[in-house]
Amino acid sequence: MTMNNRVIVEGRFLVNMAGAFIRQDDQRPIRGQLDWERIYRVADYHKITNMVYLSTLGTGKKISPKWQDAFAERYWQGLQYGEVCKEAEQEILMLLDMREISCAILESCEFRNLYQVPEAASNVPLRLLMDEESYTLAKGFLIDLGYETDRFYTGFGERMKRVSGIRVEIYRKPPFQTPAYEKQMQFLLRRAFVKEPYHTVRTLNLEDRFIFYMASCAYRYAQDELVIRELMDLYLYHRTWQEQINLDHVRKVLSDFRVEQLAGKLLHLAYMWFGSMEELNLEEGQRFEPEEYDVLEERILSRGILGGSDRETDQQAVILREMIEKSENKERRSERAERRRQRNAERRQEFFRKIRWAFPEYRYMCTMYPILEKMPLFLPFCWIMRLLRFSLIRK
Repeated sequence: MTMNNRVIVEGRFLVNMAGAFIRQDDQRPIRGQLDWERIYRVADYHKITNMVYLSTLGTGKKISPKWQDAFAERYWQGLQYGEVCKEAEQEILMLLDMREISCAILESCEFRNLYQVPEAASNVPLRLLMDEESYTLAKGFLIDLGYETDRFYTGFGERMKRVSGIRVEIYRKPPFQTPAYEKQMQFLLRRAFVKEPYHTVRTLNLEDRFIFYMASCAYRYAQDELVIRELMDLYLYHRTWQEQINLDHVRKVLSDFRVEQLAGKLLHLAYMWFGSMEELNLEEGQRFEPEEYDVLEERILSRGILGGSDRETDQQAVILREMIEKSENKERRSERAERRRQRNAERRQEFFRKIRWAFPEYRYMCTMYPILEKMPLFLPFCWIMRLLRFSLIRK
């Protein structure tokens, strides 16, 4: 079996295991020899390691103690995270509210409530979006609470982490680079409402939050960063709130993001993996060809190695990928231009510093050559004499 095929087989194995857990199906006995080290690493990449641990319980399959412990550790981390995340989030939000720092919640640990077994959820960080001034203040307050920067998102924000494992991501601008995404995110944020009992902390309404999740999945797919967990979260959110979500309105808004078709395919794929297509009640015109789902699946499970641009069947995915690449190239050019400006400014500063040293101002020269006070025209000769004197001293 080639490496690429192996990645797909392992990915499908994990999807089937996660889907059975979500649907509460009877877990089938695991047959055949499995490389549990590879299974663990793939599951960890897709953020479902804790769910795999729960799924393997009672299957009768023996796993080497090393990797059994590794799976168990991820499960216990998720369990402990669930015990403290709500309290930590309330602490952060109350502090920001007391300091009158305006922010919008993009994601929080409330997502864990969608899972029948909360510890099967991922350790979702608290994600906050705010303006530049509030961003600087919020970071300072988080540092006071014991948080340290764990990862930078260049141009957007950063992730901060505390020893307890709690993470919070703060953004100064929406974490998307394309103009269409930036514009539509601003529209969504304008409709955000104040979250009780706070006064400056806002949140998206139920439908706008679903739109944000759909657009995020499409964007991450175009970047080859979409993982199994994110599609699982999307499925659970829609399954829970679908009666209050107007899919026609959602598609209309996503068309302004220019990803309504791609996002729809990803939602359908999520139902194929974790539920059933019958749950969606799709009309005939809303269904896609099986080959299109195969390309999506291969690209997600292989992290973009398979299902490349030559095989991509969704034109919106191709265009979005090109727009992201164009924005990234523009950002890199801007960074290079900024570095050149800084280097040129440093060179000019150094040049003028040398000029000021070689040709000091008149008052300073008068302290060395008092004759200048009576005969200022001698200043150029005094400069030359000073430079000759320093040259002799160096020799």
